[in-house]
Amino acid sequence: MLFHEVYSVYFNAVAAILGEAVSGEITAKRITEIVNETAFSESVLMLPPSLKGEEWMLLGRNLQTLLRKPPQMPLTILQKRWLKALLGDPRIALFAPDTAGLEDVDPLFSAEDFIYFDRYADGDPFSDKVYMKNFRIILTALKERRKLKIRQKNRHGKKISGTFTPCKLEYSGKDDKFRLITVGGGHSYMVNVGRITKCELLDEHNENAMAFIPPAPRTDMLTFELTDDRNALERAMLHFSDCRKETRRLENGKYLVTLWYNSPDVTEIVIRILSFGPMVRVASPDSFIALIKERMDKQEKLRPG
Repeated sequence: MLFHEVYSVYFNAVAAILGEAVSGEITAKRITEIVNETAFSESVLMLPPSLKGEEWMLLGRNLQTLLRKPPQMPLTILQKRWLKALLGDPRIALFAPDTAGLEDVDPLFSAEDFIYFDRYADGDPFSDKVYMKNFRIILTALKERRKLKIRQKNRHGKKISGTFTPCKLEYSGKDDKFRLITVGGGHSYMVNVGRITKCELLDEHNENAMAFIPPAPRTDMLTFELTDDRNALERAMLHFSDCRKETRRLENGKYLVTLWYNSPDVTEIVIRILSFGPMVRVASPDSFIALIKERMDKQEKLRPG
């Protein structure tokens, strides 16, 4: 709730709306446009009605504001401590972020304060010097559109090497690993960054725009009913922000959500759905419902006594 209450995406969206309201007239259509541009698509269900209905006392019924200057949102000490804590994450450190201005700030928490469940324990060695060096070479190759010569160990421990055209990096929260997606010859190949022993930058690649797009992964769809209790709707929109989704309002504070996800990530999606407990009820497909029941049966058997 730290950033939600002070500096979340919703506050940025409202600040943009008030900024335009201060400089001149703003219309209901323009409010919706700003929300779609700066917040989540589902935010149109909450932000415009709250503003136009004077619930937040920021705009009058004529959509005029009493503010004389656009709102400013400087970072608070609490936010700086939050940022310092995030920048202490070894995964974020791989990207060599700028920490200027946070030198004298104590982090709000440390990685040792958290215990993770339902995540594999053999994650990538993010703080290893060789891993960090290879990771940053990969970042350079992606930014400069250059090929890579990669030496790695496969799952059987055999050393292999090859030349690859990098397309994108992706992170799996379930596996706690980074994977490099490469393309070439109409095919897509995945390289586990943790298995790379050495990589070298090569010349720029000549892949055209269409050839450089890897084949789209196979996707599956599920539909679930969500009860907006304890801010469940907002949490779900954030929790599944990496997935394509459609949300429809029902009655009595309920919403019907259709979610599309990459088929190989089905186990991770099952875990994420279960984290919402009774606030979410999966409606379809039957195959996903069966996975939910199977997972719950396994958890029941693990209970002591």
